[in-house]
Amino acid sequence: MHQAIFYTKIGFKALQANNPYILLMLILLLCPLFLQSQELPVRQPLNIEAEQDSTRIPVAEILPDLGIQDSVVQDSIPRDSIGKDSVPEKKNFLEDQIKYKAKDYQKTIRSENKIYLYNEAEVYYQDTELKAGVIVIDYEKKEVYAGRIRDSTGTLTQAPYFKQGSNVVEPDSIRYNFDTQRALIWNSRSEQTVGGEMNVFAEITKKENDSVYFLHEGKLTTSKNLDDPEYYIRVRKAKFVPKKKVIAGFSNMYIADVPTPIAVPFAYFPMSEKSSESGLIFPTFGEVNGRGYFLQNGGYYFAINDYVDLAVLGDYYTNGSYGFRTESNYAVRYRFRGNFNFRFENLVQGQKGFPDYSRGTTYNIQWSHSQDAKASPNSRFSASVNLGSSRYYKDSYNQINTGNFMQNTLTSSVSYSKTFPGYPAVNMSLTASHSQNTNTETISMTLPTLQASVERIYPFAPKSGIKKGIFQNINFQYSLRAENSFQTTDSLFFKKEMFEDAKTGFRHSIPISTNFKIMKYLSASLNVNYDETWQLKTIRRHDYDPELETVPTDTINGFDRFAQYSFGASLGTTLYGTVMFDEENKIQAVRHVMRPSVSYGYTPGFDQYYEEYIANEEGEVREYTRFEGGLYGAPGRSMSNSVSFSLQNNFEAKVRDKDTTATEPKKITLLNLNLNTSYNAVADSLPWQPLRFTGNIPFFDGKMTVNFGGTLDPYALDNAGRKIDKWNIDNGGSLFRFTNANVTTSYTISSKTFEGSSVDRDNDNTASGGREDDLFGSSMDYSDGRMFPDDDEEEEEEEETKYYGAALPWDLRLAYSMTYSNAARQNEISNNSLMFSGNVELTPKWRVGVSSGYDFKNRGFSFTQLRFERDLESWRMNFSWTPFGNRTSWYFFIGIKSSMLSDIKWEKRREPDRALNR
Repeated sequence: MHQAIFYTKIGFKALQANNPYILLMLILLLCPLFLQSQELPVRQPLNIEAEQDSTRIPVAEILPDLGIQDSVVQDSIPRDSIGKDSVPEKKNFLEDQIKYKAKDYQKTIRSENKIYLYNEAEVYYQDTELKAGVIVIDYEKKEVYAGRIRDSTGTLTQAPYFKQGSNVVEPDSIRYNFDTQRALIWNSRSEQTVGGEMNVFAEITKKENDSVYFLHEGKLTTSKNLDDPEYYIRVRKAKFVPKKKVIAGFSNMYIADVPTPIAVPFAYFPMSEKSSESGLIFPTFGEVNGRGYFLQNGGYYFAINDYVDLAVLGDYYTNGSYGFRTESNYAVRYRFRGNFNFRFENLVQGQKGFPDYSRGTTYNIQWSHSQDAKASPNSRFSASVNLGSSRYYKDSYNQINTGNFMQNTLTSSVSYSKTFPGYPAVNMSLTASHSQNTNTETISMTLPTLQASVERIYPFAPKSGIKKGIFQNINFQYSLRAENSFQTTDSLFFKKEMFEDAKTGFRHSIPISTNFKIMKYLSASLNVNYDETWQLKTIRRHDYDPELETVPTDTINGFDRFAQYSFGASLGTTLYGTVMFDEENKIQAVRHVMRPSVSYGYTPGFDQYYEEYIANEEGEVREYTRFEGGLYGAPGRSMSNSVSFSLQNNFEAKVRDKDTTATEPKKITLLNLNLNTSYNAVADSLPWQPLRFTGNIPFFDGKMTVNFGGTLDPYALDNAGRKIDKWNIDNGGSLFRFTNANVTTSYTISSKTFEGSSVDRDNDNTASGGREDDLFGSSMDYSDGRMFPDDDEEEEEEEETKYYGAALPWDLRLAYSMTYSNAARQNEISNNSLMFSGNVELTPKWRVGVSSGYDFKNRGFSFTQLRFERDLESWRMNFSWTPFGNRTSWYFFIGIKSSMLSDIKWEKRREPDRALNR
């Protein structure tokens, strides 16, 4: 094979053309006639003769492969009988360097005024690139033809590739005119990036100008199988503006080349290069018991700017129920990001005039805000809010809330913190928090909480060096905590009754402490604590009133305070014990670390804050303090003089590493066990506190940990189950009574665990305010295309399809909890449940999952959800089913993955009967 490559550099002058890439064609048209060297002063004709090659194919055999008929070829020969004008033509000059080459040959035929490039022909000019099996340039008609060639088997190969800027067209053949800037393109394909990929096909494409194309018999699809797409939208006639839009007449969908009744009289397809654009969100159609037919989750999406967006969605039910919600995401790079959601539903149940008729409203507010750590090193603002009606998740009909109806607690926190650097540094934080029990509908809220503290100060320590001794280690701090707290219910939330019962308090704390060593092995510490509490409300109790039959109590508004102080000391050490084994054993050593400590605490009684009153008709005298009901409790009336004992145990082992290249044995933890109790020397009875033990045992290299705890009481019970001041062993029992115990554990495992990879779980319910896992089921709403990334984001690299055989990808999450109670001889297991969720990929396209649990105490399954997912290339099919329980329901969805065509879908659902849950 002989390859000819030519580079021509010519002086330039601006041409009268609307688009510079037309110059490429003029260059190729005129260069054989007007080639001129910049380095030689004498003009010489450039005669190029093709070298005879054994593989040369006659031109007459090449042209039919271009789709150019014989008549076109004949017309391309100059036959004009009118002679040339005596006025000489203006010379055309090029604006840039051109490059063209061909693998087999490049030939110029002056008699035909044409240039032929054959086999892997390429032409480059400015931002224009043309590649094809064969390229013919007709500089008489100012046209260029490009097409395919046949290989040795007769198959057409090397289809044209035309690229201008970022626009790419790949047809079977192309014919382009320089002067009119028009082109005819046969069987073209263009890829348009719209979040994912939109492929545009057309049998015949007419290029009107640089930015407008007219299509005849076109196809639009997001399928990755370009030769045989599993679906496409057929458009008879269309106007195509690359990277902007397609406007078409009658269009309908074909699946596997079979027409479907999904059709529209006209269609508009936006194809902006932006990641998102404003547009309509089509609603979901369906029917639910008690509310009738509905249009759900329809609305409009506003792509406001690069920093914030907004979606406004609404629902309507034929029984009169309705709802709306707003969803907004915002982000400023290197500063902060977050999202805000507001949901409201007006619920109508039953028919008006019937006994089962009810009407009510529910709402939910979610806000999440996080600040970049580099935005402000000395201050930080964050928010995590999830509050609203307690029955919102239980009464909601949105599929996205399926996995959240079992959530019993809603919590919120909005905080701002700031550090004032220097010595001593001051830390300050302002927090608003909220906790809501959705079963009891009670709400606890602090609005706000102020915390301030000064860093630890060592007044007697040297300015440099290590602090030594009891005197140099003396230090003190100051901290302030102020709260404004509310206790209310759903019905009174943010009403005036809520604020009438507000509690406000301030606590000032000044701890003073020091530490030192005794005989090198004992660590000792001394501390004195001073606390002062301020209240803005106190009470006053009067003697019993026979007429009212109660004790009158007044609430006194005004500032009041009380102070408390205490003294403490502690002594501890660390003991080590090691047992060595032979190096040939798997276990080479076991070490036991014990940290015993004893501490003493003394708190006097503050009787000066207590008064007496007559509590009943019998004249019983009782004591009270005016600070009762305060945020930080009341001053202690009884003196405390107690000694506490604790023992921490840690068992570790050194085992032979499975990695033969490791030079040191592997250290693992066998058991952590902590014991603690206390003795009150001034107590009238029952001076010993129960012995409390806690611990954990790690398994599987720490990937699973069993946590346990329990209480052992040394005192006996009487016949009524009350604790008495008598040892249990002296009452005919054992040394301790086992009063309660608990065990909890969780474990996540998958097929990747055995490959050394982390578990990858894509079910996340936090978008709707739920759990991060799917133990309560998946909350995905597959009808909302905004919730799912496109395939290009999910798979960074296209992997070869594999048949899994016996190696099926899977994941499993387990959570177990058990509680034993025996404080009053009930000897029962009050809670014993196991929850689990798992997913299995049966094939690369099929995935099944289940979320369930079993209550061993009540002998029944908890909420159970079965999931089936099918990847249909360009489509997604999902089915979730709750087979039993008071929330029996199912949900089916099939639709196109691409966010652009996400409204092409079909879904069907059966909602649970909410009347069973009330």
